[in-house]
Amino acid sequence: MGAGLLTACATTGPDDDVQRLTYLEPIFFATLYPPGAGFYPNGGVVNNITDRLLYQDPETLELSPWIATDLPEVNADATEYTFDIRTDVTYSDGTPLTPENVVANFDLYGLGDSDRTLTSSEQITNYERGEVVDADTVRFHFSAPAPGFAQATSSFNAGLLSDATLALGNDGFAPGNATGVIGSGPFVIESEDLGTLLTLTAREDYDWAPPAHPHQGRARLDQIDYVLAAEESVRVGGLVADQADLARQIEAPVERHLRDQGLQVISHGTNGVNNGLSFRFMHPLLEDIRMRQAIIRAIDREEINHTLFSESYPVARSAIAHTALGFRDQGDAYRHGRAEAEALLDELGWVPGPDGIRVKDGQRLSFTINEAVPQPRSREVITKIQEQLRRVGIEVHLNPGDNATQNADSLSYDNIQIRHTMVGRADYDVIKSMWHSDNRNELLNGDKETRQVHDQQLEDMLQQIASLPAEEDRAEMTGRVQDYLTEQAYILPLFEEPQVYGAQPYVKGFQPDAIGRPSFYGVWLDHGDNHTEGDDQ
Repeated sequence: MGAGLLTACATTGPDDDVQRLTYLEPIFFATLYPPGAGFYPNGGVVNNITDRLLYQDPETLELSPWIATDLPEVNADATEYTFDIRTDVTYSDGTPLTPENVVANFDLYGLGDSDRTLTSSEQITNYERGEVVDADTVRFHFSAPAPGFAQATSSFNAGLLSDATLALGNDGFAPGNATGVIGSGPFVIESEDLGTLLTLTAREDYDWAPPAHPHQGRARLDQIDYVLAAEESVRVGGLVADQADLARQIEAPVERHLRDQGLQVISHGTNGVNNGLSFRFMHPLLEDIRMRQAIIRAIDREEINHTLFSESYPVARSAIAHTALGFRDQGDAYRHGRAEAEALLDELGWVPGPDGIRVKDGQRLSFTINEAVPQPRSREVITKIQEQLRRVGIEVHLNPGDNATQNADSLSYDNIQIRHTMVGRADYDVIKSMWHSDNRNELLNGDKETRQVHDQQLEDMLQQIASLPAEEDRAEMTGRVQDYLTEQAYILPLFEEPQVYGAQPYVKGFQPDAIGRPSFYGVWLDHGDNHTEGDDQ
């Protein structure tokens, strides 16, 4: 991304009444289909052009009304959810948001459409059908308890779309077709320069924000320019040179530099599964728990954190963040202990070879870990892990490549034996999303072809998190899953991953959503001019 485009999109000055924000994004969006919007660049757009039935407070995680006029009525076993909805909402193409339209949204998101290669949402489980009850009421039916559904309706993965948009195929949500994706949110996609620039403008008649939001009515910003700036040096340079207002994915070493320049550093946790490693335990080299334990003991997370990160990245204390629902502290289960690691490897019969890498029966002790492209400093993290594991005689190869390559290679433990990733979602179901065989299946516990599940106990516990109607039971099962992952040495949580933004001092009201995606609705630029709406935000 060159300086020319940055200059062309440079922020307006204090003498210009237009509230135009230049936002630097390290990766351009890949799809604007809401169930596929989990990837940061996707969600960062969908979050600002769509409304949801419910709103989730980014700090307390409390749910409250948005397009729904109240929290839903839920039957005793959480298989029916009834929502009353607003009747004054329209999409940016002028069509009304109706009960029929809401049902059509969730029928697509809950079931998917294989003919159009549109997937169902991993956040909506056991979905059966939607029903129009009357002119302002909808009801959703589930084949089994779905206690996470209320929270799912607050996520950008359930952003509401117009009927015309719901009729699109997968390509209709892809880059090049952004202006055809129509929501009812506070911003509208005005134009797109393929792969480099996306421009959003404020919707003039927007007047149905969540009542709990501190701002109401039309968005304060007139325009947002999403500018691709893949290199961190360009994002940081754009901020320092006053050519941009806000930038995502500020790396830890740069945080102090930005603060010293008088810029804001805004960090928000993702409230879900921590950044960490999943050990594909069905691989022959990882089948024995002692090997997994040896790797855990050999990795010094404190050293990684001290070397590569900042206080924005707390060392993980469990599979999920300490702010996540159902968190259970795992104590010192993931402590570093080189001597213990070496003893376990000796016990397993792996002995140091001529170059220090351990061998057994002529085989080198060698693993491949993916580069988690969307995650902060993944390449550097794996490089540090390479160094640390080599100290005890374990060889690590980094699997490079773009995100699509990584995802494809990670479907087989022949390619990737140790998976580096995370997932953000402020609900108990997030732990199921990460490791259940029907979802991300990061342990490869389930074989997609044979449908065989290798650890049925884990699979059943994960399913219960998404099926137990009572919240206290879901919290207890979430704790039990964390304990089990620790006991089996299936994972090594590294750190609680935030989203970190750099912003000009005059950017006001910016608060990421519950899992750290940018939300621009309440933002304004205070250059000290006659824009006086200020402090009620």
